[in-house]
Amino acid sequence: MFTAFAALLLAQAAAAEAPATPPTPPCEAEVHRQFDFWIGEWDVFPNAGGDQVATSRIERASNGCAIRETWMPLGGGGGSSLSTYDPQTSTWHQLWVGGQPGRVFFEGGLVDGAMVLTGYWGTDNDGKAQLVRMTYTLNDDGSVRQYGQASSDHGQTWEDNFDLIYRPKGE
Repeated sequence: MFTAFAALLLAQAAAAEAPATPPTPPCEAEVHRQFDFWIGEWDVFPNAGGDQVATSRIERASNGCAIRETWMPLGGGGGSSLSTYDPQTSTWHQLWVGGQPGRVFFEGGLVDGAMVLTGYWGTDNDGKAQLVRMTYTLNDDGSVRQYGQASSDHGQTWEDNFDLIYRPKGE
């Protein structure tokens, strides 16, 4: 009986001394990395050419479960977005909060290698709610294109709204 008790104590002591295996982070699946191509420090320019319009810092946040953008236009203002993947709906969600009251919710996902997010953002000249579709594409040179289109008929037709290139800071 004493030997069994001693063996149990030795086993418990060995288990206490063994290094604990750290828990796997909850957002390490490949699907949570789909938008990582946007992470970085960026100088932002119009895609058609011209002067820099903003800088942007995109970083992983919340234990890898979110991507946070800090948008800093050179003319002032700015805003932030927080993007995350929802495994229950298999959908990416983004909350945008700008330098004016209000917020915008976008949702979508990866389409042919590009991240496509859509949400209602503002109104057109006639006061109709505007659906905005943003497509983020990683370019061969390491830059990221953010192409925005707007629709006043709930996605039946689309018009160009903005077209930006995020270049790695200092390049």
